Amino acid sequence: MRTTLNLDDDVARALAERARKEARSLSRVANDAIRAGLRAEREPRRQRRYEPRVFDSGEALIDVRDVAAALDLLDREN
Repeated sequence: MRTTLNLDDDVARALAERARKEARSLSRVANDAIRAGLRAEREPRRQRRYEPRVFDSGEALIDVRDVAAALDLLDREN
């Protein structure tokens, strides 16, 4: 099917650059990009579970169960 599309300048440049790099026609590259975008819209997004990085900070320098001693140490530091 032949049709006319008005592309934004940045999109046209990106498609032309990809077509040049891949030695393919602009029409083929545009069709593949549009097809991939439409397919991505239909597929549900996969939620990736957040996994925070874990660091070993070593042993505590104070007994964190003894609040009074921790406060006393803070008072001495200041």
